[in-house]
Amino acid sequence: MNKPRIILDTDPGIDDALAILLALAEPRASLEAITVCYGNCSLDQGVLNALSILELAQADHLPIARGADRPLVQPLLLAPETHGNSGLGYAQLPSPELLPDPTPAVTLLTERILANPGEITVVAVGPLTNLALALRTEPRLLEAIKDVYIMGGAIRYDGNTTPQAEFNAYSDPHAAHIVFHSGLPITLVPLDATYQVVFTSDDLSRLQKLEVPLTRFIADATRFYMEFHDEYQQISGCVINDPLALAITYLPELVDCQELYVDIDISGGVSMGKTYADFYGLLEKKPNMQVALDVRPREFMEHFLERMEWLAGSLS
Repeated sequence: MNKPRIILDTDPGIDDALAILLALAEPRASLEAITVCYGNCSLDQGVLNALSILELAQADHLPIARGADRPLVQPLLLAPETHGNSGLGYAQLPSPELLPDPTPAVTLLTERILANPGEITVVAVGPLTNLALALRTEPRLLEAIKDVYIMGGAIRYDGNTTPQAEFNAYSDPHAAHIVFHSGLPITLVPLDATYQVVFTSDDLSRLQKLEVPLTRFIADATRFYMEFHDEYQQISGCVINDPLALAITYLPELVDCQELYVDIDISGGVSMGKTYADFYGLLEKKPNMQVALDVRPREFMEHFLERMEWLAGSLS
């Protein structure tokens, strides 16, 4: 398998930060740029978070581009109750000295992908506004993007924002609708898979054996996330959705996928943002994506912990 060349499109909250760190720690993947949008926190805060995380990981070579600050149609929705006011839980990183790339996210996506046709994989772990705007701006991207991995949606799983809708999908369902129906080669990683991946207090204790700034950051960020999961979802630990979507770009065997026709409700009402799949072919439409429905959670978690231990050791 060729090393995926990745642009990570993200709304840097807690599990987004872990996905960035995993991408930096993994030799089988090449993280080439980060594009940021609103979501878990505001766009301005998300850009600051991304810059601070790169400084923490001593990765000041990567461009970070500002993207959308609001959804296409829906009102803006942020998630301080889940990720804290800063988006990074209890973690307090120094104000970054790095500056964002002056190129807007849509332009960066477009230029990088068209300059490397068939080589760039987009991993989108926030609302899909940036990618939808890029597709609307430059239709040639449809033929130039290698793959798209999306963390979002809930197929046979309850929603985590409304009873039916997952946060990223609900935040901008109209953008998701554009991307889902674009014809791009998509792998969707919904809550059905990610909610099997729980970062536990034992996992955290293992990382804390390395007393370095990186592991202190992970501890402070995930402590807030664990408190949220315990109070609101009765989960002991915290679900780290976004690193899983990143990991399967180079470890596809971590998940079991099914080719399905998937759509998203943009009609309004109680099912707004609900993603649904046609398992029985009732709509007589061809599958438009692969959907990860099952995962080997401890195999993934062992991989994640090993890479964080390596990264922490390399920075100490």
